[in-house]
Amino acid sequence: MRARGFTLVELVVTVAIVAILASIAYPSYLAQVQKSRRADGKAALMALSGKMERYFTERNTYATATLGSGGVYASTSESGYYALSFATPRTASSYTIKAAPTGVQSSDPCGTLTLTDQGVKGVTGSQPVSSCW
Repeated sequence: MRARGFTLVELVVTVAIVAILASIAYPSYLAQVQKSRRADGKAALMALSGKMERYFTERNTYATATLGSGGVYASTSESGYYALSFATPRTASSYTIKAAPTGVQSSDPCGTLTLTDQGVKGVTGSQPVSSCW
């Protein structure tokens, strides 16, 4: 009578195939997770830009706007993956805002996302602006 089950060789081959597939799929998965978290930073920059425009219409300057408690917008993105700040120099008639990745998002290849008062988008990382925005 023949025994039913798997031999050790069959089990090792199966585990090796699963390991190879996982090693191919995991980096792609991480890239997609970073891309979805990047939407948090982009949304925060766009919302902050809108708040800055409203601030300018009320006070005729960008220079005195602040972030955080009592400011025009929070100092972090909604999900907390990005820290928001103003780039210098900031004048009464122009600004550049930055969203720097923090925590688990800090290894994002796009780096810090930037947005100017003219709507010019930028990144500080190794990826092109078109793939990050």
